[in-house]
Amino acid sequence: FSKTAGFTGLRCGYTVVPKELKLYDTSKKKVNINRLWNRRQTTKFNGTSYIVQRAAEATYSPVGKIQIQESIDYYMRNASLLKDCLQKVGLQIYGGDNAPYIWVKTPNELSSWKFFDRLLCECHIVGTPGVGFGPSGEGYFRLTAFGRYEDTIESISRIQNWKL
Repeated sequence: FSKTAGFTGLRCGYTVVPKELKLYDTSKKKVNINRLWNRRQTTKFNGTSYIVQRAAEATYSPVGKIQIQESIDYYMRNASLLKDCLQKVGLQIYGGDNAPYIWVKTPNELSSWKFFDRLLCECHIVGTPGVGFGPSGEGYFRLTAFGRYEDTIESISRIQNWKL
């Protein structure tokens, strides 16, 4: 639900562990994995809170579906504007069509952290260095369109005036 319904930071999910699933412990005794999993979950998490369960349920209602689509449209508009801006200033970009994330190939062989530093210090814009997603992310930078439209317009203005 984090991306679809804006549940960032909240968790709502489940795991099915068949009651028939058994493994052997070190003493060759059969252990019921379902009971162990239940014990782990109730000890560490005690389940998803009621309010989060109700919010998740609401995403499937007719009104919830309309509201979610409105939110998706809002963020995808931001993504489209940001993508167009980045392309116009000559950056090589990926994404922004089916998800509100835009990946930028860092120019001039800058590391993803150097690009982060420049964008932060020179434009006052924050994103995520690609290397944070693993070694294959080096040389890329991720921007998100999950934000207010007005902030997206301000970011675009700053990027347009930036001296790459």
